[in-house]
Amino acid sequence: MKYTTGAALIFLAGVLWSVQGLIIRNIHEAGSWAVLVWRSVGVLPVLLIWLGLQGRVWPQIRSVGTPGILGGLGLVMAFSGAIYAFQTTTVANAVLLFSASPFFAAILGRVLLREHVSALTWFAIGLAALGILVMVGGGLAGGALDGNIAALLSALGFAIFTVTLRWGKLANMLPAVVLGGVFSVLAGVGAGLILQQPLLVPINEIVIAAAMGAVTLTGGMLLYTMGSRVVPAAQATLISLVEVLLAPLWVWLVLGETVSQGTLIGGAVLLAAVLLNAYGGRVQRA
Repeated sequence: MKYTTGAALIFLAGVLWSVQGLIIRNIHEAGSWAVLVWRSVGVLPVLLIWLGLQGRVWPQIRSVGTPGILGGLGLVMAFSGAIYAFQTTTVANAVLLFSASPFFAAILGRVLLREHVSALTWFAIGLAALGILVMVGGGLAGGALDGNIAALLSALGFAIFTVTLRWGKLANMLPAVVLGGVFSVLAGVGAGLILQQPLLVPINEIVIAAAMGAVTLTGGMLLYTMGSRVVPAAQATLISLVEVLLAPLWVWLVLGETVSQGTLIGGAVLLAAVLLNAYGGRVQRA
């Protein structure tokens, strides 16, 4: 697979993920742990069928080893943090904080993998940070503190997953996503019972959450996982930041959630960073 193809797959993954904030905004009765459980239930059949088409499922899951387990645990953090953030702060705030993922990935990739991060990638990350500062304006006062913390934890979890894809150096890391789905169901059920949060929510919300997992989340993960095989961790997370640009747009168009002028300007700067990084990665590969 060429670098440009991998970058395009990751870009499309970000587009799919960008609609999840809008979907979660239309879930009114289910709590974050219930959404996590039913969304993960929607993820698992699709991924298991996909793996089944490639061979025996269990040997593929065993083959990912420790990197797959760590990546799966990282996805639990990413999935649960994102859902809680979407429910407790604005979509714009949540996705802005998700964009901290390249910073985490760059640090983890450099420290743990000794992965080279080019000067152009660092510059693009800095440009993305500038866009984020413009988008948030004077700070994050408009969002709940716990929602903002959850969004940052989600970004860290996704960076962990990205770096383990590179560390494992396996032909297929999709089994790690399956482990992430299984771990998410267990974590959601456990947390729901401990916090006495009902998991048996209205059937329409169960269907919405499961469909979100089967289509937008799983589709995005398949695209991202394939693209990450040829795109370094820091660049992969940066390209997927197209989600940050589009997610506030969807909730503004459908639900009228306000998007400030700063968000629009900062989003343009952020998109420029994504495009610059993708172009730079292509030149570097060539």
